Amino acid sequence: MKQNVAHKFGQGLTPRQFVEGMTKNQQAFESWYEKFAWEDQDDRAYFESLNHRDDLRVLILAADWCGDVVRNVPVVFRILETAGIKTEVLILEENQDVMDDFLTMGGRAVPIVIFTDTGGYVLGHWGPRPEHVQSLMREFKRENPDREAPDYESKIAEVRKAMGQAYGEGTESHAVIAKELRSLISGF
Repeated sequence: MKQNVAHKFGQGLTPRQFVEGMTKNQQAFESWYEKFAWEDQDDRAYFESLNHRDDLRVLILAADWCGDVVRNVPVVFRILETAGIKTEVLILEENQDVMDDFLTMGGRAVPIVIFTDTGGYVLGHWGPRPEHVQSLMREFKRENPDREAPDYESKIAEVRKAMGQAYGEGTESHAVIAKELRSLISGF
């Protein structure tokens, strides 16, 4: 049976309310939002073509303290605006029930972008980060399963640095996110 999150419709924030309510990282978030530009016009045309569809909804699990939210959600917002898909943001700390249905490698990681139909049935989800960045964390977790190990903190600091480098200095990951979302939505 498909998971249903319709009970969360109307409980989230609009993207603008989320940004205006940020108490951490608001300036960085808005900067990434402003820097977004379509690198691939075919991707842009694809998302523009979704404006005729009224059967999709999006819930985004997010927290303003999270670096991946600050890097990725502005891009997701811009893409979903282009697509005209109704979007709500659920604050992680207030929506643990939903978060626990979308764990990443057994842990809570945001953002999670949940695509549903109008009845709230989950069609798919994306997140918390582009695959080329997430693969670094997946490898780290596989090689370092013991969070209590004496060198765990130093090793996770190293992988976080590598993940930052994988994102790139500028907007390189924006086109990657667009392609990953396009691939996901194309399956609905």
